[in-house]
Amino acid sequence: MVPEPLLIIACGALAREIRAVIALNGWEHVTLTCLNAQLHNTPERIPAAVREAIRAMRPVYGRIFVAYADCGTGGRLDAVLAEEGAERIDGPHCYSFFSGVDAFARTAEDEITAFYLTDFLARQFEAMVIKPLGLDRHPELADMYFGNYEKLVYLAQTEDPALTEKARAAADRLGLTFERRLTGYGDLAPALFDAAAPALERTPEPVS
Repeated sequence: MVPEPLLIIACGALAREIRAVIALNGWEHVTLTCLNAQLHNTPERIPAAVREAIRAMRPVYGRIFVAYADCGTGGRLDAVLAEEGAERIDGPHCYSFFSGVDAFARTAEDEITAFYLTDFLARQFEAMVIKPLGLDRHPELADMYFGNYEKLVYLAQTEDPALTEKARAAADRLGLTFERRLTGYGDLAPALFDAAAPALERTPEPVS
């Protein structure tokens, strides 16, 4: 039986990982469209952007899965998805589902002074963190933004020494201690599999 076509509407910060899962599983019935990752810096705009994408594609796709967590929308994204008949990945943010939602919840209270990076944010640290905060022009503001943080935790999706060095350099730039944790894809791959092929045997997540 040919699976029903599925559209995944994702945060651009997850594009590389989602494409890898799709390719590994050979999901020809799955289409990925990504919204601008810069929405991370204005989370109040995420619900409307997701709604617009759903409504634009609903005439083509009966099944739509949203590859966002709550992402700072304060439940407003969930309200949109309830109205539009779509589901999303569980968790408050990508750091949570990459770590595993349950595992992250157990450590979150003890890590209130941790600043997190993913593979994407390690690659795009300048574009996603430094420039939006104006630290490229006013590096003296770093203490104002990050003075209450103690460490930078790099949640690594892959084994990539170059990315690890980028994350370590980011920690040094912010004056934070550095910690790396290899999380893999966490809850992301199972969530995608449940949306795309719930009746099929799971393929292990990509590793690199």
